[in-house]
Amino acid sequence: MIELRDVRYGYGSSVVLDIAAWDVAAGEAWLVAGPSGSGKTTLLHLLAGLVTPVAGRVVVAGTDVAGLAASERDRWRGRTVGLVPQRLHLVGAVDVVDNLRLAQRFGGRSADDRRIQALLDAVDVGHLAHRLPRELSQGQAQRVAIARAVVNRPAIVLADEPTANLDDAHAAAALELLRTQALEAGATLVVASHDARVRPVLARTLMLPSRATVAA
Repeated sequence: MIELRDVRYGYGSSVVLDIAAWDVAAGEAWLVAGPSGSGKTTLLHLLAGLVTPVAGRVVVAGTDVAGLAASERDRWRGRTVGLVPQRLHLVGAVDVVDNLRLAQRFGGRSADDRRIQALLDAVDVGHLAHRLPRELSQGQAQRVAIARAVVNRPAIVLADEPTANLDDAHAAAALELLRTQALEAGATLVVASHDARVRPVLARTLMLPSRATVAA
C-alpha cells in the first residue's frame, strides 16, 4: 500500500523530512509520532500528493504519486485518499451535509445521504447536519472533517492530529470511527499525532526524530 524509498523533502538547505525506507501493507494502522518539526505533517502531505519530494520514490496504492502531473494527482487523491488535515478546510459557504456531498462528488461517487447521516451520527454531530462550518465549535468541526475523510471508503485514510481539541469521549469516538471505517473498507490508516490517547488504538508506530533519517 505504501512504499517510500530514499525520500527527502525540504526547503533550500533545510531538510524537513528524510526517510530511507518505509513499507506499509494494505489494511495496516500506523501512528506517525515525533517531536514538533520532525516532519509528521509533511509525511502525510507527501502520501496525499499535496507536495512532491525533492528526491526519492513515494508509491501509494500502486501509484507513483510524485510521478503524476498536478491535475492527475488531484483526481487520484479524490478517488484514493481520505484526509483529515490539521487546518480542517471545511467549505464555509455550504452546510455540513453539503461538505460531505462535495467530498463524494470530488471522489466520483454518487450522493449517499444515508451514509453521510450515519457517519455524522457516529461522531455525535448528526444534529448539526444543516449548520454552516462557522456555526460549529472547533471540536465539532474536527468531527465533521473525520466523517468527510471516510465518506468515500478510501483506500488510505490520513489524519493529522485528529483528536486535537476533542475531550476524551469525543476523541475515543473519533478514533473508533477512523479505525472501524478503515477496517470496513480494508483501508490503510496513518495518523500523525503527539496525543498519548492515540497510541493504544494503532498497532504500529513510525517514530520520526527531528530532521533525521528514518529506516523502517
